[in-house]
Amino acid sequence: MTRAARVIVVTGASSGIGRATALQAADAGDHVVLVARGASTLEVVAQECRDRGAGSVMVVPTDVGDDAAVAACFAQVVERHGVLDAVVHSAGVVAYGRTEQIPADVFDGVLRTNLIGSVNVSRHALPVLRQQRAGSLVLIGSLIGHIAVPSMSPYVLSKWGVRALARQLHVENRDLRHVHVSYVSPGGVDTPIYEQAATYDGFVGRPPPPLAGPEKVARIALKRIDRPRARTQVNRSNDVVRMGFSAFPGVFDRLIGPLFRVGAMEVTTPVAPTTGNVLSSVEAGNSLHGQQGNPYVGIVRNLVALARRRGSRGSAA
Repeated sequence: MTRAARVIVVTGASSGIGRATALQAADAGDHVVLVARGASTLEVVAQECRDRGAGSVMVVPTDVGDDAAVAACFAQVVERHGVLDAVVHSAGVVAYGRTEQIPADVFDGVLRTNLIGSVNVSRHALPVLRQQRAGSLVLIGSLIGHIAVPSMSPYVLSKWGVRALARQLHVENRDLRHVHVSYVSPGGVDTPIYEQAATYDGFVGRPPPPLAGPEKVARIALKRIDRPRARTQVNRSNDVVRMGFSAFPGVFDRLIGPLFRVGAMEVTTPVAPTTGNVLSSVEAGNSLHGQQGNPYVGIVRNLVALARRRGSRGSAA
């Protein structure tokens, strides 16, 4: 038996996890609503969805950090379709640098998109779901929302907030049996978010291993629509890291700095400070996957580069 096509709103649909989610929903014949800041890239994704068999495609360029724009977005969806089956909220941006290094507007911009954007989407999606007495909201969080890492303060704060929001919404909506709020927490994912990030740390970030493809996260997010679960970790390695953070905080805090530098940064190529796509969309950088290659090869490059620098300092001394 085939199920009826669903109406699914996907935020962050121009790139990475959001794009993968939209394409997989299209594969299933669902009616896909594409939401992101960049209109041009959304049109490209819209055509990809049509080519893959979407029931219909609706493009609604929206900054999720703008509450009025999010309200207008959901009003358009309901006006066109008359129903909303699910929302997969994956819009997000990153900034690298020490807390005091990141300019206030960039720091606030990360919080605005990641945390306030999650609130705005929830604020306008849930009343529709509750009125229908059915539907799912899936929030894409991060392993970073469970731990602390250096040089990512705004992202860490925002993702801890998203996790708290998901738990709060789960509690608040337990009264309606068929209204579900799910939280999905990936670790390192092969998307352009690292290359698109604002950076004030001198180097661009990179996804740490073990690396998941955006397609894997998308499959899990869409599965949560049919098989809701309050909390899902994408990789089992997430549980190991979370346990280390909680059970052995002293050890974790001592190790995370050097491990993060080697495994989650690209220290071979210094970069000048940049706002990345935090304050506005950089559509040229939008794609399904990132361009940084195998993470283990990246770690080896980092280790070689750091060893050479230590050797150079030793020779100079």
